[in-house]
Amino acid sequence: MRNRFTHPFSELPDVLPVFPLPGAVILPNGQLPLNIFEDRYLNMVFDAMASSRLIGMVQPKGEAQAQHPELHETGCAGRIVSFSETRDNRLLIILAGVCRFDISDEVEMKNGYRRIQASWGRFAHDLDTQESGLDAAEIIASAKRFTESRNLSVDWSALDHLQPPELIDTLASSLPFSPEEKQGLVEAVVMGDRAELLRALCEFGAATPEDGSPVSH
Repeated sequence: MRNRFTHPFSELPDVLPVFPLPGAVILPNGQLPLNIFEDRYLNMVFDAMASSRLIGMVQPKGEAQAQHPELHETGCAGRIVSFSETRDNRLLIILAGVCRFDISDEVEMKNGYRRIQASWGRFAHDLDTQESGLDAAEIIASAKRFTESRNLSVDWSALDHLQPPELIDTLASSLPFSPEEKQGLVEAVVMGDRAELLRALCEFGAATPEDGSPVSH
């Protein structure tokens, strides 16, 4: 989501709080709802709201339940665009994707949450949504085959208003791919490559039941 509140590239921060969460990714033209309940991540959200409103989503490597898991080298920053409190002391937020980053280094923790030194340069084009030649109809057809093969219910009409970059990034982050497959989508540098990988994952998934055996024809 691009509007007057979106950070220009020159104002992206050097240090970014990160939320390591397997299977939860955001991409530059997508959104991600989050349910925040751990104290350290409540602190992270409040600190972000008091500064840039940016949080870095990055997937852990290996055992996600480890106390201090190793992180993948590439993630994506999201801007808090919606924030609400619950009666049971949780925060419900929505992040809008801004720009991907490479992790240059990890810096000192703050209030219990991890922070990294972000290198944005490789993904400066993420702030430019002018993408041409993307076949949204082909992507939707592949995604429908995938969701039908998994017996998933999707309100496709809710996606009708999305431009191709928004559609691709929304599907890439919300469809039930594996953490490794989602990481591949995060790391696909240009939109055309991400669209092609998304289509390939959908077609492979549609041809492969959840038990991993190929579909017989």
